[in-house]
Amino acid sequence: MSARKILIITNRVPYPLNDGGNLAMQAMIDGYQTSGWEVYLLSMNTSKHYIHPRILEKLFTNIHAFDWMDINNDIKATTILKNYLFSEEAEHVARFYNTAFEEKIVSVINDFKPDVVQIESVYLTTYMPAIKRSAKAISVLRMHNIEYHIWHSLANKSKNFLKKSYLTNLTKRLKIFERNAWKQYDIVLAITEKDAAHVRKLENIPNLLVAPFSMDTDKLQVSDVQQKWAAYHIGAMDWIPNREGVKWFLTEVWPRVHKVAPQFEFYFAGRKMPAEFTQMNIEGVHCMAEVENAADFIADKKILIVPISSAGGIRVKILEAMAAGKIVITTPFGIKGIEAKTGEHYLSATTPDDFTRAIKWCLKNRDEAEQIAVNARKLVINKYDYRKVIKNIIDEIESQISIRL
Repeated sequence: MSARKILIITNRVPYPLNDGGNLAMQAMIDGYQTSGWEVYLLSMNTSKHYIHPRILEKLFTNIHAFDWMDINNDIKATTILKNYLFSEEAEHVARFYNTAFEEKIVSVINDFKPDVVQIESVYLTTYMPAIKRSAKAISVLRMHNIEYHIWHSLANKSKNFLKKSYLTNLTKRLKIFERNAWKQYDIVLAITEKDAAHVRKLENIPNLLVAPFSMDTDKLQVSDVQQKWAAYHIGAMDWIPNREGVKWFLTEVWPRVHKVAPQFEFYFAGRKMPAEFTQMNIEGVHCMAEVENAADFIADKKILIVPISSAGGIRVKILEAMAAGKIVITTPFGIKGIEAKTGEHYLSATTPDDFTRAIKWCLKNRDEAEQIAVNARKLVINKYDYRKVIKNIIDEIESQISIRL
């Protein structure tokens, strides 16, 4: 039997590997490739996450093929206003539709003849009609989040009337779009059981599989670098939940932490770091902007802080930190989708006092805190290794292919 062929389509190039979305897509690519599949990766090289061709030419050389198309998806106020007033489609969806990219997809399908087409963003569902016309392949949607949940949460928190009105309207549009999108695929991969349960509540999706973010745990060893009991956060700062979470931590939590632990330090880094952060001068706080190597950045720090108060999906950085032997302090939003128990695998915190107490406890009870890190690493190895996750996905795909034969 010849190797299966899969075309994976992404709305950004999965590079650099310094944020959750890129790591999740990379895990999928690696999973199929190491399972003996021929993988063709087709990506939008968007203006928002633009990668220079000199770099692109050196990426994904171990798979069957990697191709991309430059796409301008800049956010413009006039476009948003026009969409809001004269369209029923969510602007976030319209931003990712491009007729030339659709033609490229059809061309690749005709030449490559994939057995499976996997879409790595619900926003790319606008290409499904063309895909179905061109291919008899099994179609798979990888849900990184339930998108409208993110915007619903942000709308509820907004105090600006105009912003709240726009986000509320966007949430309604996205909910309609997503519910329709889920029904267009042969298989839907939810990244958490909670997301899957929500989809089942809204729609009858027969082939819905929970496929959490996975990683090669063999590559994520505990660093042999001497670790200091300092805290860190790393994540893309053009993602609103990250930006708002860090701002809240610095303004509401850090003054309390610094008061009870004056020598304690907090480092944070991420792509698209806002000037309001780089220009801050807060004692004990270090803004590192975008770092070249995320693994090097976290290697010598013991505690990961994830203070987000919205968003869906699964926090890849938390799983990475657990696999690397870090102590995680996060909110219920942060731990969502990870089968971890507070006090055993991580420390839960919601309010400024919660975060302060958790950090103070770690510093005073280092042996017990270290045991939490050990427990967390074991959890990731047992539950989130890519070999186990990709096997379940491939089994479901093979089942769907056999039904069609």
